[in-house]
Amino acid sequence: DDGAKWGDPVVIFDHLQRQGTIQFAYANAILFKPPGQDVLWAYAMRCPMNYRHSEDSQLVGAYSADGGRSWIPVEMSMGYTGPLIIVAGPYALMERGHPRYLFPAHRNTRRNDPLGSRDHFVLSSTSLMEWNLANFVPQPVTGPKVFLHEGNIAPGDAPGELKMVMRTADYENEGEMTAPPRAFSTVSQDGGRTWSPAKQEPDLWNAKSKAFFGRTAQGTHVYVYNDGPASPAPTGRMALRYKLKPAGGTWSAEKTFYDAGIKNSYPALIEIAPGDFRAVWDSGTKDRTRTHIHFGKFRVVEKP
Repeated sequence: DDGAKWGDPVVIFDHLQRQGTIQFAYANAILFKPPGQDVLWAYAMRCPMNYRHSEDSQLVGAYSADGGRSWIPVEMSMGYTGPLIIVAGPYALMERGHPRYLFPAHRNTRRNDPLGSRDHFVLSSTSLMEWNLANFVPQPVTGPKVFLHEGNIAPGDAPGELKMVMRTADYENEGEMTAPPRAFSTVSQDGGRTWSPAKQEPDLWNAKSKAFFGRTAQGTHVYVYNDGPASPAPTGRMALRYKLKPAGGTWSAEKTFYDAGIKNSYPALIEIAPGDFRAVWDSGTKDRTRTHIHFGKFRVVEKP
């Protein structure tokens, strides 16, 4: 009924089920329906529950052939074997008549290891079960290094181009914003195998918070984000705003996506018809984050 009512939760990954002596926690669930298929995939991060945080996670997946009523976990075959963090779902493209999938991810091993790194990369697969490293996103050519993370992939401005817009933070101190607080982007001209050095998006605000970047079926780019200061400031991650950029045009003025005087963050959108989106994001109260999930409908009015 298009989100009017929701059923009881169905378990996909259970933190109470041990694998040998290891007990895993799960985070950042992603639902993905491959174009042209009836199978539904669920991806998430998992890490041992004795870890102090989820930065050093692995990719885990499950699939459903009955519309999400039951799930079969699948152990991923990973060509990339390092830790990862995922937020946005895979991006599907066709090459020589066959589907290929790109999965944006990043790592933050520097949090607990002074010789670690904070890098954004892209995984590639033709099966959704075997994932190999496509490539890393190079740092900006000039200026300080940037902690690039939580990117979203969408068609770019030129034919055959892919563009990824990423959340940012200071590379040396992940608790600090970039100066100024802006999203960064990178493009690929070869199906995600290589990516251009990251560069600042002057019109796209990012205060160290996950945003959504995508493109409508009619070619308008969409950017949904948190305005204001970065969390944990009292007014951080409150309202969600958005901007639009028509094909060949420039980014619009800021518009309100959702503002109710409460905490909101991590928007995720999917287009179900040209310009017609369904959205979810985590929400809370005026003073507390992430107490519940919001579901909403969002329409992009395309100008002729």
